[in-house]
Order: sequence, then structure tokens, then C-alpha cells
Amino acid sequence: MAAAGRPPVVFLHGLWLHASSWQAWQELFTSRGYASTAPGWPHEAATVEEARARPEAVAGQGIDDIVGHYRAIIDALPASPILIGHSFGGLLAEKLLGQGIGCAAIAIDPAQIKGVLTLPLTQLRSALPALANPLNVTKSVSLSKEDFRYGFGNAIAEEESAALHARWTIPSPARPLFQAATANFTWHSQAEVDTANAARGPLLLISGTADHTVPDATTQATFRQYRNSPAVTELRRFEGRGHSLVIDSGWREVATACLEWLESRGL
Repeated sequence: MAAAGRPPVVFLHGLWLHASSWQAWQELFTSRGYASTAPGWPHEAATVEEARARPEAVAGQGIDDIVGHYRAIIDALPASPILIGHSFGGLLAEKLLGQGIGCAAIAIDPAQIKGVLTLPLTQLRSALPALANPLNVTKSVSLSKEDFRYGFGNAIAEEESAALHARWTIPSPARPLFQAATANFTWHSQAEVDTANAARGPLLLISGTADHTVPDATTQATFRQYRNSPAVTELRRFEGRGHSLVIDSGWREVATACLEWLESRGL
């Protein structure tokens, strides 16, 4: 049961993970008095198995499609929520908070927003399953076990990486990756975030220092994009953690840090 006065929490997943991958986080947050929801992306099937069976259902959608989907869900909530997103879900959380939606946000290994020029080779390599073929922009793409190991599971044992791949991965639309990759060359890019918004709620950025998909340097560059806003923006770095940090065996450390930060902000 939600504690009186605590805002609800909306969990936003990123590319290649199903919404149900937030289940352990939801259980922990419920035990701390937060009501939560973890909606999938538009047209995402209810289960991992169904999502894998119908990859075409999510093909072609872009960042604004997904933001609009979450806005409608948030508008139906009884109070302005805390947004917690991972990877592209982190970018979505930043974008929504910049639009004045949500009372606070936590962006964990957030995808690159417009204005971030840092592009480590590991980040480029992690995106190749989608970006290598321009025709993928209208398709959905899956990660092989090997690609998942490089992009998500590089900081954990190979056996754990394989198990996480088998349990949680689903096909995802490639268009958001193309939009992020070309953001700095696109007028009014959908990957643009209002980082100067002074009226928004507090934002915590979290980085895993061993992340290949969104390297620590990229998250630090994102943090610097907020330097012109007087609104609260903080950065927390987890040493030796990779992109799987929200679903691997060390997830509780990250989730507990999020809860502690929310408490420090009075949320």
C-alpha cells in the first residue's frame, strides 16, 4: 500500500528490455510505500514471449510516439509521479521532466540527448546491431546473446549475462537509436531535452563506469548539459557497473540508492 503523500512512481524501460524487467524494483518500492507502474512502450506485448513472437508490432515508432504514450498514462494518474528510466527510458524521463511532466526523475545510464557530442567507440559498437543497416529505421531489431553480452553484460559473468538475455530481451524499434545518433544534425530533433528548464523537478543521473552502451563519459556529458538550469541536477556513478545494472544481481544497490535520493529530496 502506498504511504500517504508519496507520489506514484512510473518506471520506463529502454531498448531491448521488456517492461516486466522492472518487477523486482516495483516490489522493493512497494515495500517502501510507493505505488508504481511499469508500462510498456506502445504496442508492446504483455509478456516477453508474446513480444518476441510479434516483433513487427513495435516497428517504426520514434521518440515522440513513445513520449506521447507515456504522457497519456501519466495524465491518468492521481498525482504527478516520480519518473525512473533506464537507457532510452532515461532519455524519456529527462524529456518528460523537461516538459514539466512528473515531480522528479531518475535517469539511469540515459541514452544520449541532443547536445551531447561524446561518442566513445564502445557506444558506437553497442548500437551497431541497429545502426549498421539504414533500412532498420522502420524495423524492430533484436539483440543476439553476444551483442547483449557486449552492450549490457560486459561487467558481469558470462553465465549471468546469458540468463538475463534469455529472460528479459525483446525486439525493439530501431528508430529511436537513429534519432539519437543524428540529433546534433537535426533541427528540432526528437532527442532534444529542455535542459535549461528552471521550474522542473529534481533530476538524478546515474552512470555505470563500465557501461558500454551508455559510457560514463556520455552520462557525464549529459550532466554538463544541465549547467544552465538552477533546478536540482545530481550525478551518481557506480564503479565497475555495466548497462545491466538495473536487472543483474547488483540491482538492489542501485535501487536502494534511488530510494535514498528520493528521501533526501523529500519525496
